Amino acid sequence: MGNVVVSQFITLDGVFQDPGGIGELDRGGWSFKGDRGPEGMEFKLQEIRAAGALLLGRVTYQGFAQAWPSMPRDETGYADKMNSMPKFVVSTTLEHADWNNSTILRGDIEHEVRAVKQQIDGDVLVNGSGQLVEALLSYDLIDEFRLMICPIVLGSGRRLFPESGHEISLRLVDTIKSGDSLILTYQPSRSSAEDFTSESEEPQIDQAETTPTPAS
Repeated sequence: MGNVVVSQFITLDGVFQDPGGIGELDRGGWSFKGDRGPEGMEFKLQEIRAAGALLLGRVTYQGFAQAWPSMPRDETGYADKMNSMPKFVVSTTLEHADWNNSTILRGDIEHEVRAVKQQIDGDVLVNGSGQLVEALLSYDLIDEFRLMICPIVLGSGRRLFPESGHEISLRLVDTIKSGDSLILTYQPSRSSAEDFTSESEEPQIDQAETTPTPAS
């Protein structure tokens, strides 16, 4: 059974939008500012090796599907793994998913994602996909957050945890210093997640979301 893992670059003030500078923000590309150190690269490499599948929202999926197939192969096997492993895209509007080994999830998101978790051995990795992350939170489907905290304050941009009126408690399970950045790994307290689920409105999928750089 797989674990749903949300892995994001994030600023000190909580912004996760446009870390790679694809034009969503005037100050996009902020994840490349500052020293991420060799620990950050090794962390990402081990993360993708442990992943059994990608789970993405439509906008993030389309960005990845455009970029990754043309990425040059390297000795780490990162690009090969990204292009070969199963991908699940949550969308009610996407007609075709042409990136290798892709499946569109059109049904009830809670049922579909629980089925994916049963199907996959290894982590089910979520990058970007802001609307999807909100939905997964509301259904208590996230098993772990991995946040690479970049040493910058943007002051504006979409935040990973938007205002919701609900409290979610997390417990710290790992900390890695990576150059000027920190990689923090959290797991949710199930009691607080259940409270959030019971009080949340039906999540909206397939709306605007943020797309991370392919390096994420």
